[in-house]
Amino acid sequence: MKSVSMKSLFCLTGMLLSTLFCTMPVAQATEYPLPPANSRLIGENVTTVVPDDHHPLEAVAAKYKIGLLGMLEANPGVDPWLPKAGTRLIVPTQMLLPDTKREGIVVNLAELRLYYYPKGSNTVVVYPIGIGQLGAATPIMVTSVSQKIPNPTWTPTVNIRKRYAKEGVTLPGVVPAGPDNPMGMFAMRLARGTGQYLIHGTNADFGIGMRVSSGCIRLRPEDIEALFNSVPKGTRVQIINEPVKFATEPDGKRYVEVHQPLSHTEKDDPQTMKIALSAGLKKFAHSNESDTALFKQALARRSGMPVLINDGEAIDEHTPLPAILAAQTPAQPESTEAGK
Repeated sequence: MKSVSMKSLFCLTGMLLSTLFCTMPVAQATEYPLPPANSRLIGENVTTVVPDDHHPLEAVAAKYKIGLLGMLEANPGVDPWLPKAGTRLIVPTQMLLPDTKREGIVVNLAELRLYYYPKGSNTVVVYPIGIGQLGAATPIMVTSVSQKIPNPTWTPTVNIRKRYAKEGVTLPGVVPAGPDNPMGMFAMRLARGTGQYLIHGTNADFGIGMRVSSGCIRLRPEDIEALFNSVPKGTRVQIINEPVKFATEPDGKRYVEVHQPLSHTEKDDPQTMKIALSAGLKKFAHSNESDTALFKQALARRSGMPVLINDGEAIDEHTPLPAILAAQTPAQPESTEAGK
């Protein structure tokens, strides 16, 4: 399957989406009970049907707190601009926690998600994010929140101004706070380097779940407001880039979750480009308890959802992955509040 062009997705008219989101109800953040230390599987996938309202797929993604590319990974072939009314969609609200320290904020660039572990709450809150585009990639790091800034102004860097100038856009020296500010209404500066990297809001929701920023991490307006109000200054922030997550659960079930890797050049196709496998992942895949054929199928399909790969699962190798997922972890109907 040919992946959807990032450029074509970004060109979706901002005016259309601004009108759309003024009339949409605000969704609540997806909060999950934290599983035991030896478990990483959280949530359940849900299904929904595209309404006959002529809205883009981003409307469904925003309703369920999912990034746009996450919806496209789970539902290949769906038109992102005008999905066909009546189409049944899988909403990927089941996932594996990153294999990292469960503290503060963890960002996995490859899956375009931010995980926040509120101290003492025994929960994890998951947000879809936008990240740095080609040529302005968000770096891997372990840092902390050094400053919290309500109503931020935006001072474009020299490199940002040059990049926009190549596209015929002359940026002002400073963009004042307000609804036209690309940083939105809230920002949290990271301690890395000169503080040039921030977690902030946006005035263009259609960039969530995509690589569109100048290196910062952006959230939908209601998400950054909730995160801003919850995260104390000094909170640990870890940024990783892991397109493949895997886990063996306490009941013995073995899962692999594969996302499209981040492209390095404009010629890269994230759906087909090679994914480097760590020694631990190779060992997991070739274990006697793992079905190697199912692992390879999941690696090729890149659905962004946990896939059960235990040896002995009676699944035909030609069965499409959505059917495999339905057989393994039945998707809940739209009325189910996943992750609550």
